[in-house]
Amino acid sequence: MLRTERLLQRLDEIGKSLESKGGALLLLGVGSVGIETIRLDDYSDLDFFVIVKHKQKSRYIDNLDWLEEVHPLAYSFKNTENGYKILFEDGIFGEYAVFEESELVNASYTEGRVVWQNPSYNNTGLSKPSNPIPSPKKESLDHPLNEALTNLYVGLGRFARGERLSAVMFIQGYAVDRILSVLHLIEQEVDYFPDPFGNERRLEKRYPLFAERIADMIQGYDHVPESTLHILSFLEEVYPVNQKLSEEIRRLAKISCR
Repeated sequence: MLRTERLLQRLDEIGKSLESKGGALLLLGVGSVGIETIRLDDYSDLDFFVIVKHKQKSRYIDNLDWLEEVHPLAYSFKNTENGYKILFEDGIFGEYAVFEESELVNASYTEGRVVWQNPSYNNTGLSKPSNPIPSPKKESLDHPLNEALTNLYVGLGRFARGERLSAVMFIQGYAVDRILSVLHLIEQEVDYFPDPFGNERRLEKRYPLFAERIADMIQGYDHVPESTLHILSFLEEVYPVNQKLSEEIRRLAKISCR
């Protein structure tokens, strides 16, 4: 059986386990095992929500027998008060959260796929959130790109004084993140499953032109000045960068390259 088939089958089996244990109302697959199964592949995880009856939440968080009986767990980590990250013995990795119905009424989350439903429960409306997740995209270049420029300047200063890890984070992390938040205003986005939680997801397919340049902008721990200059060049192409600030960034990059 293909791994993608095993993922979907495992989710179906979890639904049957919930039914046998009682107290559960709904099982929602989310992400690539949700409404986006078209992008399911060998590297996908098993992400799901379990909606339970009132006062049944602790039963499904404190006792993982409902998962163990489906397939043995090799690892489990309670990463939030609502759920776990898990690894089954056969290598399937998953993340889940358990909620009472009232907790989702006004919550923000991605739309899910109904995998299993208690026969006595008829509210499938919870598969769609009533409040959308705030978009990580910004609608103006000014603030994000000026933040990116100042990230470059501050990062190079830290690199020059020997704080290389901090420099990497400011330049190859924060500055690049700022660019990603407005990339849809710079390059025509290919409609390929944008993620409401992170602009970096599926970037290579969504922004193929920018993807061709990203390796030069993120050259790693030992090439911070070089990465900076590539990021600065890109910013100068798409935005009227302040000349003095640009000169100072190039001066610091030159000093740091020595």
